[in-house]
Amino acid sequence: MLSEKLVKVINSQINYEFYSELVYLAMSAYCADQDLEGFAHFFRIQAEEERFHAMKFYDYIIGTSERVMLTGIPEPQNNYSSLLDVFKSALEHEKSNTRNIYGIADIAMDERNHATTSFLKWFIDEQVEEEALFTTLIKKLERIGDDSAALYILDTELAARVFTPPAATNV
Repeated sequence: MLSEKLVKVINSQINYEFYSELVYLAMSAYCADQDLEGFAHFFRIQAEEERFHAMKFYDYIIGTSERVMLTGIPEPQNNYSSLLDVFKSALEHEKSNTRNIYGIADIAMDERNHATTSFLKWFIDEQVEEEALFTTLIKKLERIGDDSAALYILDTELAARVFTPPAATNV
């Protein structure tokens, strides 16, 4: 049902999603080291989401009777110059992920693989939300500047974040 080309790029995306999990765990660790527990929690939740995404792709490949191929995962960046740098890096990471997913969608459309095109719609919509979230948080951090009280409020707000896997998914 899936072409060899689609299997290859979806496998690549599975590995990228696992890499994304590590990227966000490294960001969480950086925030924890800065005594920003709410921000650390935010990124741990983000890491959980990335693992969920990886497994959603994983299950799609398995469900098409194809083979999942896991590869080595690159080491994530562990050091940042500031909290704002962390969030700007996260936004760039999400933009890269969006490009990857669009690339898979382009192949699926070229091959007229309607099942894969339908499957990818959820990820395309998710990426719009992810980029908007990080853009909003960057704007808030830029407005906050050196205001420690405002940073404390945002840190407390982010500590309340939870991840509940969407009910309408197959994972």
